[in-house]
Amino acid sequence: MAFKERFAGGLILWLALIFLACLALAWSLLTPGLGAVRLVAALGCMGAGYGMWAHVRRTNLQLSRFIEALRFNDLSQNFAGNAEGSGFAEVGEALNQTVRQLREQRQQLSDANRFFEAVLDDAPTALLIIDEEGRVELGNKAARRLFMRHSGVRIADFGTYGDAFVRSLGDSSVGRPRLVPLQFDAVPQTAMVSAAVVHRLAGLVRVVAVQPIQSELNAIEIAAQSDLIRVLTHEIMNSMTPVTSLAHTAAALVARTDKGDSRDISDARAAVDTLAKRADGVMHFVETYRQISRAPTIRLQKFQVEPWAREVAAMFEASPVCEQLQFDLSVEPQSLIIEADPDLLFQVLINLLRNGAEAACAHAQKPKVSLAFALASDGRTSIEVADNGAGVAEALRQDVFLPFFTTKDKGTGIGLSLARQIVLAHGGSIALDSGAGGGAVFRLLV
Repeated sequence: MAFKERFAGGLILWLALIFLACLALAWSLLTPGLGAVRLVAALGCMGAGYGMWAHVRRTNLQLSRFIEALRFNDLSQNFAGNAEGSGFAEVGEALNQTVRQLREQRQQLSDANRFFEAVLDDAPTALLIIDEEGRVELGNKAARRLFMRHSGVRIADFGTYGDAFVRSLGDSSVGRPRLVPLQFDAVPQTAMVSAAVVHRLAGLVRVVAVQPIQSELNAIEIAAQSDLIRVLTHEIMNSMTPVTSLAHTAAALVARTDKGDSRDISDARAAVDTLAKRADGVMHFVETYRQISRAPTIRLQKFQVEPWAREVAAMFEASPVCEQLQFDLSVEPQSLIIEADPDLLFQVLINLLRNGAEAACAHAQKPKVSLAFALASDGRTSIEVADNGAGVAEALRQDVFLPFFTTKDKGTGIGLSLARQIVLAHGGSIALDSGAGGGAVFRLLV
C-alpha cells in the first residue's frame, strides 16, 4: 500500500504541477506586459510534463531491460519494478517468480543433461555419430579407446579397420545388428554393428553402435569343442576299454598256445598282437586328446620380456631342426613388461617356433625363424612368430586352430588348438597370416 500511495502521490503531484503551470501560462497570456511570466510559465509546463513522463517511463525502461535480458536467455536478472515507486510491484513480483521457476527448470535440465552425457560417455559400447555429410564423430570413451589407430573424420579414414567395416559405416540402412569383421593390429576381430537415426539440432545423424564380441565367440567355440571332445573321448574309452582288455587277454592265450608248429596259430597270434597294439594306440590317442577339453589354469604375473624371451630362444636353439637355421629375436622396447603366465606362454612360443622351423627347413634354402615382441597401441604386448616356409593357404588359416586338424603327415592336430586355448585364456587373440616375403606369421596379442 505504501508503494501504491507513493506512486499515486507522485503522479498527483506532477499533475498538479502541470495544472498550475498551465494556469499560470494562461493568466500571463491574458494579462498584457507579463512576457517574463509567460516564459517562466511555459518552461514550467514543459518541465512538469517531462517530469511526469519520466516518472512513468522509469518503470517501462526497467520492464524493457528485463524483457531484453530474457530474450538473450539471461536469467540472472531480477525485475526491480518495486523500487522508487515505479508502479509495477505486482507485475514485478510475478515476473521474478517466473524467473526463479525458469532458473530451477534450467538447473534440472542441466543436471539431467550432465547425467545422460555421463551415461553415454561411460557406456561400454562404442558409439560413432555420422552426420549427413559423412563426418564421423567418436561419441564416447569406448569409441575413443577402440578406434585409436587412424586419423581423420571421414568414413574412408576408417579403412585401417578393414574394408568390411568401412562399408558398414557407409550403409545408410537401419536394421538388425550385423556381424562385421574388424582388423586391430593385424589381428582379426568380429564386432556386432547396429545403427539408428536420431535428430540432433537441425539435422539427422546416424548413431552406429560397435560391440566387439570376438572374445565371447571364442569362449563359445572353445566350450563347444571341449564338450564335444569330452563326450567323444568318454564314449570311445568306454567302448575301447573292454576291447583293449580282451585283446591283451587273447594275445596272451594265443601266445601260450603257439608252439611254432602251426602257421594258422602263428598268423592268429600276429593278428591278435596287432589288434592289442592298435587298441593301446587308440587309448593313448584318446587320452592325449582329453587334455584339450580341460581349460588351462592361468597364473598371471608381471615380468620383464627381454630376459624371459632369451630363455625361450635358448630352449629353442638347444634342439635345432636343421643346422643352417637362422633365428632372430627382437624385443622393443627392451624394458617391455608383460602380464601373463610365463610357463604356459613359454610352451606356446616353443611350439610355434618349432612348427615354423620345420616348415622353413623343409621349404627354404636359407631357413629362417624370428620371434618379435612389441608394445601394441592399446597397451598390450604384440608377439609375432614368423618363418620363410611354404606358408598356409588362406582357406586353411582358421582351420589350423581346430582340434585334430593338421597339415603335417605325422601331426596330431593338438598343438595349435592348445596354443589358442592358452592365448584366449589370457584374454588375448592369435591369428595366422602370410609374411611379406612368404611363409607364415602367427600374431599374438596378450
